[in-house]
Amino acid sequence: MTQSSFHFDSLTPDLLWFALESIGIRAESGFLALNSYENRVYQFTDEENRRFVTKFYRPQRWSREQIIEEHTFTQELADQEIPVVSPLSINGQTLHQYEHFLFAVFPSMGGRQFEVDNFDHLEWVGRYLGRIHQVGMSKPFSHRPTVGLQEYLYDARSILQSSEFIPPHLENSFFNDLNLLIQRIESNWNSDWQPIRLHGDCHPGNILWRDEPIFVDFDDSRTGPAIQDLWMLLSGERHEKLAQLDVLLEGYQEFCNFNHSELKLIEPLRGLRMVHYMSWLAKRWHDPAFPAAFPWFNDPKYWEGQVLAIKEQLAALNEPTLTLIP
Repeated sequence: MTQSSFHFDSLTPDLLWFALESIGIRAESGFLALNSYENRVYQFTDEENRRFVTKFYRPQRWSREQIIEEHTFTQELADQEIPVVSPLSINGQTLHQYEHFLFAVFPSMGGRQFEVDNFDHLEWVGRYLGRIHQVGMSKPFSHRPTVGLQEYLYDARSILQSSEFIPPHLENSFFNDLNLLIQRIESNWNSDWQPIRLHGDCHPGNILWRDEPIFVDFDDSRTGPAIQDLWMLLSGERHEKLAQLDVLLEGYQEFCNFNHSELKLIEPLRGLRMVHYMSWLAKRWHDPAFPAAFPWFNDPKYWEGQVLAIKEQLAALNEPTLTLIP
């Protein structure tokens, strides 16, 4: 079975129950599906009424070595008393297998949504990101990939070109503008940054708040520039982004030096994420969960909006880089 043809139909409640029982955990409640599309994530309680979360990984997306490397990184962070959700070690291991599924069990962590417009919270997040990166730069990943143009742009473009999602009347304008965007990003991409281990997908939805920030879902953890874990926390007009960045870096630099030349990568990284997201949806469309959750992806109006979004991102790449006094 190829990754493109796989779906989670065989992941039944019975299979979940037997998988957990195989590692000594008896689920007493039903399985509450949590918001996840790439993998399948469920909350449950055991016979002692303790609450857990279990994640069943999409087969063939990450290798066993890559998943264990993610788990090891989060445990390193937890050992430094950085508030991350790390998988539990059960029977001496964090990654388990039942039939053809790899899975892990995590403590269930409650919390409210991180308030991106709260500067006190933002500075706190900056401090912890500085500590995360301090650990992240202590040694490299051996198996996880690096943020780069091949996966996020070139492979993504090929997936979109081979799909049938872009309406025929938009194909020329869409791909012409996409090629211009790729060329513009290429000219702005540089290697003037230290590759470090990252959270990789540090948007506000992956930060809970419970007296302090709690960082969750390191599933996209990979090597890249430090700014990758900062730029997704910026929003609004240019002056608002500058204020947010100033607060983030004030906390960040208490624990970790920041290379200000990486600020030039903010808009290229935003462009990478935009293109990669479209290709991700196209690649996963065979999974029944995706048409149900993203019905607009197959609507011509969405692609009209994407043509406009690409033009807007081209304009953003032509604007002066966000700069702060070091």
